[in-house]
Amino acid sequence: MITGMDHLAIAAEDADKLVDWYADTLGYEKTFRMEEKPVWLITAPGGTVLEIMPRDETARPARTVFSPGLSHLALRVKNMAEAIAALDAKGVKWLGETGNAVGGGKVRSFSDPEGNVLQIVER
Repeated sequence: MITGMDHLAIAAEDADKLVDWYADTLGYEKTFRMEEKPVWLITAPGGTVLEIMPRDETARPARTVFSPGLSHLALRVKNMAEAIAALDAKGVKWLGETGNAVGGGKVRSFSDPEGNVLQIVER
């Protein structure tokens, strides 16, 4: 019945600005923008899709990696050291040091400009 995940969505303070960050910092390609609202579909180099849309007036709750609900977006990398160096050059805000990934491998967390938690994972 289900064949996989289609996309994850982020409700953003400034959808256009956040899309630019994902494109410039992480290499996402801008593939579609709905004009009525700045709702974007952007595609990662590996083909996965991320939707970025404007947020509503609901207050943003404080979150940690273990808060209830969707926690973070984990992005697979081939070489952790190279990915860290590339992201350092882009000025990302790291949330801690490299650690052991659940199920094996290495993981390191960082945030996008709006505080959404992302991870790079090498398996």
